[in-house]
Amino acid sequence: MERRILGDTGISVSELALGTMMFGSWGNPDRREASTVIGMALDAGVNLVDTADIYGEGGTEEIVGEALKGRRDDIVLATKFHGPMGPDDNHRGNSRRWIMRAVEDSLRRLGTDHIDLYQVHGVDPDTDIDETLSALSDLVRSGKVRAIGTSNFPADQLVEARWTAERRGHVHFRSEQPAYSVLSRSVEMHVLPTARRHGMGVLAWGPLSAGWLSDRDATPGEGRTVLEPQRFDPAVPANAAKARAVGRLRALAAEAGMPLTHLALGFVQAHPAVTSVIIGPRTVDQLTDLLAGAGTVLDDEVLDRIDEIVPPGSDLNPVDNHSVRRLLADTAQRRRPVPRRSVREAARR
Repeated sequence: MERRILGDTGISVSELALGTMMFGSWGNPDRREASTVIGMALDAGVNLVDTADIYGEGGTEEIVGEALKGRRDDIVLATKFHGPMGPDDNHRGNSRRWIMRAVEDSLRRLGTDHIDLYQVHGVDPDTDIDETLSALSDLVRSGKVRAIGTSNFPADQLVEARWTAERRGHVHFRSEQPAYSVLSRSVEMHVLPTARRHGMGVLAWGPLSAGWLSDRDATPGEGRTVLEPQRFDPAVPANAAKARAVGRLRALAAEAGMPLTHLALGFVQAHPAVTSVIIGPRTVDQLTDLLAGAGTVLDDEVLDRIDEIVPPGSDLNPVDNHSVRRLLADTAQRRRPVPRRSVREAARR
């Protein structure tokens, strides 16, 4: 499997990385099968394993740590922090207080003394980026972390973090992990060019768009329609548009002589900013199919046809833009607070 250097870290990573979100209570609870999938991926040449503390409420990191015993030194191990790890408001976010606790918890669950790539799993509007970078820099200098990165960061936040790191003498972020697929291309506008301009590696997640670009006939996001209807309910106009696009993409893949999954992987791998594509299989069969798509190269004619189906820089469903969706969900970030007296006076009028 082809290797590429992750940004300016000097770390060599495989063109496909193994995402582990589907191992544990969020996906496949069979730990033995999860360990088998991880072992098969490593045997096939995958050397980057990506996880997060929030996956399976910590259980996924434990599965990964157990599976990597005896092979840890040959693996680039990446994990993330930011999401809630309990009801306490201080057990989440990007503060120094939480980072120092979260990293120790992850090290324990993973059964290792260092993390190769420690990633901020989202923007925290309540924490100054200077504080976050200061804490992460201390972890790098202590040897507990080798490099730091981001996930789901908008381009402006990447630039602000770079500016802050340079002026305050902090370690800078070396990678970004955005959602990127044929159906969700808005990161092509700003995030991918920004990462490339600043020498950041890109680990693209969600190349199959949560199952929309898989070859199985089951409903995409099966079991999630009730929880996330805006992303999966076929009655939503944006999802109907995705379904129509998938039909055309499936026909294009057949014409090109490959499965739709391989077309999807080849599309993401074609972008010059992308270092590695994160695949997230739940079973051995899914892994086998995805590994066969490594090295898929789409010619200009196929890529032009894809552009006709889904225009460059666009999201067929805006809700699939993960970073923007998180930011806009907080109304306090886009509405000026109204004084109570003004509200009462308006009511009297």
